[in-house]
Amino acid sequence: MNWYSCYTLFRKEIARFVKVWLQTVVAPVVTALLYLLVFGHVLEGRVEVFPGVSYAAFLIPGLLMMTVIQNAFANTSSSIIQSKVMGSIIFVMLPPFSEWEFFLAYIGAAIMRGLAVGVGVFLLAIFYVDVPIYNFFIIMLFAILGSYVMGAIGMVAGIWAEKFDQIAAFQSFLIVPLTFLSGVFYSIKSLPPLWYELSKWNPFFYMIDGFRYGFFGQSDQPVVLSFVAMLIAAMGLTFVCMAILRSGYKLRDA
Repeated sequence: MNWYSCYTLFRKEIARFVKVWLQTVVAPVVTALLYLLVFGHVLEGRVEVFPGVSYAAFLIPGLLMMTVIQNAFANTSSSIIQSKVMGSIIFVMLPPFSEWEFFLAYIGAAIMRGLAVGVGVFLLAIFYVDVPIYNFFIIMLFAILGSYVMGAIGMVAGIWAEKFDQIAAFQSFLIVPLTFLSGVFYSIKSLPPLWYELSKWNPFFYMIDGFRYGFFGQSDQPVVLSFVAMLIAAMGLTFVCMAILRSGYKLRDA
């Protein structure tokens, strides 16, 4: 493991999204705040999900986590597919990077982008509504784990895809629906029995439910269960990514 080469690739990925910060950081923050203003204004006072928690306050952790994970996915997937389409992936494949160095650099950058956008949303959202923090450690734990998982999914999608349309379809038909159906805007306990049970099979639900617990100390499922589900997902995706990188699937012949 060459940590210097890993850090160099990590810095390159950080510089890539920082260079277009209006698109990669500011735009997602504005989108999340629009959701908050619209839904918070319309449903405030009409819906109480947790006792003593206003709907606008309930909404903020869900929007935060949704923004974090979507941007973590976008960072790895867009970087890899862009490099493949432009042919610049060869400059990453030629140096003697090991699979772990490649993986950790890309995932680390995905986590950094996800956290940067999340902090931006939080700092502006607290001017709109007071949000309690029950356990900061749990908040950071789920933010990092969620970014890790989505960064790994983005890596798989970026390697698999051969053009930008396939990444857009992957995000539109998989990432966005699963995110919106994971309890961002509601508690799954309010759903009919069938949809309640189906929601518990949505891995994105555990990201958001555990993250929300860090703010309110309340959640739809035990926080330990959410953590175990996220840990299993992270380990499984790490194994998948490492297997793909070792095989050189759609990278060596890109």
